[in-house]
Amino acid sequence: MTACTRVDCDGSIDETDYCDTCGRPAETRPSSSSSSTGSRRSRSDDPASLPVFDFPDPTSRILTDPQVPVRARRCGNPDCPDPKALPAQGAGFCLACGTAFSFLPSLAPGDLVADQYLVVGCFARGGLGWIYLAKDTHLDDNPVVLKGLIDVADEDLATAERQALTTIDHPNIVRIFNFVSHPDTHTGTPRAYIVMEYVDGLVLNEVAEQSRLGTLPLGEPLRTEHVIAAGLQVLAAFDYLHERGLLYCDLKPDNVIIRSGRHGERGNRVKLIDLGAVRRVGDRSGKVVGTRPYQVSDAEIAERGLTVQSDLHTVGETLRRLYLETADHRAGQYSAAERRRIEVGLESFRRVYTKALHKDPDHRFASSADMADQLRGVLREIASLRDGQPRPEPSTRFVHTATLLDDGLGVVPPLSRWIGELPEDLPLDLGRPAPAVVAIGLPVPRATADDPAADVLAAADAEDPRRLLDRLDTAGLRTPETAFVRCRAALAAGDVDAAVESLSQAGNLLGDDRDWRLRWHEGLIALAEGDVEEARSAFDAGYAELPGEDAPKLALAYCDEHSGAFAKAEARYGSVWRRDRSVVSAVFGLARVRLAQGDRAGAVTLLDETPPVSRHYDAARIAAVRVLSGALARSGQLDRPHAAELAAANDRLSRLYLDGGATTGQSRVRLEAVVQEAELAAAMAGDEVLRRHEDALRQRLERSYRALARQADSQAERSDLVDLANTYRPVTFR
Repeated sequence: MTACTRVDCDGSIDETDYCDTCGRPAETRPSSSSSSTGSRRSRSDDPASLPVFDFPDPTSRILTDPQVPVRARRCGNPDCPDPKALPAQGAGFCLACGTAFSFLPSLAPGDLVADQYLVVGCFARGGLGWIYLAKDTHLDDNPVVLKGLIDVADEDLATAERQALTTIDHPNIVRIFNFVSHPDTHTGTPRAYIVMEYVDGLVLNEVAEQSRLGTLPLGEPLRTEHVIAAGLQVLAAFDYLHERGLLYCDLKPDNVIIRSGRHGERGNRVKLIDLGAVRRVGDRSGKVVGTRPYQVSDAEIAERGLTVQSDLHTVGETLRRLYLETADHRAGQYSAAERRRIEVGLESFRRVYTKALHKDPDHRFASSADMADQLRGVLREIASLRDGQPRPEPSTRFVHTATLLDDGLGVVPPLSRWIGELPEDLPLDLGRPAPAVVAIGLPVPRATADDPAADVLAAADAEDPRRLLDRLDTAGLRTPETAFVRCRAALAAGDVDAAVESLSQAGNLLGDDRDWRLRWHEGLIALAEGDVEEARSAFDAGYAELPGEDAPKLALAYCDEHSGAFAKAEARYGSVWRRDRSVVSAVFGLARVRLAQGDRAGAVTLLDETPPVSRHYDAARIAAVRVLSGALARSGQLDRPHAAELAAANDRLSRLYLDGGATTGQSRVRLEAVVQEAELAAAMAGDEVLRRHEDALRQRLERSYRALARQADSQAERSDLVDLANTYRPVTFR
């Protein structure tokens, strides 16, 4: 077996691809060749961890008067005409059908079950039976749990539960030690009991209720990260069950415990504690056990039976209800600023459980693993928004792109900027790329490995688009992935009609118009056509399908920026950037948004966050120089940089890596001219510091223009630049 790569876990990955100690799936580590895009994992602490909290002695939880509430009582006869027609006493006969019932505990304190388990008392009630605390007298009086049935008419469920439980062994599912029987205290009839491990922790329903009352059951406010961490461990257990053809069927906060963590547990802190409703996939003969509203509708059960998707519905409802009790949701728990900082991540989380709760089961997640994949992405997103620390991880749905979505802010201006009549007093071009450029620069969906053309298409998006189209025509490949690649290649070649045709072909080959890749490419085509609002709608649909992915949020942020919705754009760009510092397009988008609002210093601070290992590091540093020296448009006027900002621009320029590292060169001369123009313009506009040096500024700018003239390709261009130099030389009198 392979060793688990999680921090502080010494377990091994078993044949299920899950760790036998922490219970989490095998972690995919990127190869060392990915270093050019930044560190892929930068934190040693795990955002999926749960806080350690104190938990009282188990005997303190014993019920002194265990009773089943009248509202929860039902006749055990599935054919009973009125299952609620039970008298008020704890035992008797149904008034509607005459079936015997007993809701009384069948074990009493002091009973010795199977000559081994000494009953301490009743401490909880499960959906199918009383739960007793006992001591294992054969093993140092270790605490164990005995679970019986609420009603003797449910004996068939005990058999089904026993058969299912004997094969289950997972760190997030309560362990079964034994099956025993003991005479009922009231009737003397033998009753069957399951002996389970005792879990010292809080039932999730207790966590929710105490959080609602303002207490701190976990020792700190209940946060969305805690809910997600519990959800991920539940999904790990579900994935284990589903892989073995079993459904859990009755997930709810009452059936999940968070362990206290006092005994050195690492990741497997969550346990499913009641498996009474477990059944085989496809089994429609047994009694349906579930809890409203966690369970799907009767109509869906009648049509499809219980399925993996109905199980995931219960996960979605559990996450939703727990989220409503978090400090992130409840008013007054956190400051408005804290809430705003993480709001995009919370939206992503809400989209996860909304997808799981979709009325159409075909629109829910395909599997527990798929849901967990998106939930892990959301966890990293929220945690990074919360503390500002990046938590990158390679996407399973998109290929990381090297394209920088910037239209010139991060490059040295070409010589053509100074050829012809030099425009004066124009604001800094913020470098927002055109929609058609973004359409071919956004991340690319990862090809499915089972597509027949996957090998041929492996490097397709890096190839010249027209050459690629010719090659695909020659190969004669007709698969969904080929059609998607044709669509993107046609967009890169500027042929929108061909892109539309290819996307239509992809839809026909898939035979399913719900595929998220169709929505993604619809968004790309809309951008290419300049219809940003239509693109927003398509990308939003993609976000609903993939809430844990960065790419849909990056696309939506651009649409927001384009439409002037700067607050939304900043939040979404920020969410992508805080999580993954290799997506430099996000920080350029953030900088543009700040500049559009006149925040020069904020834009520079953001650009400075670009890590040195990024391939776009130099572009970010060039952009910072241009931002510090550029005039910003504000309320119809130009906001020019002042002397200190221009001095900072000069200092940064002197340390830039340009022209292959040479101290002088064509790029450096052009960028120096940009800064010097800004200095002279500020002096002429009245900057007191620079005004005193006007002659020196003119002399420097004149020299720069003459150096630019030496870069010209023609005599005419050279003459224009010399004339420009003469225009700005200081006036002298002799």
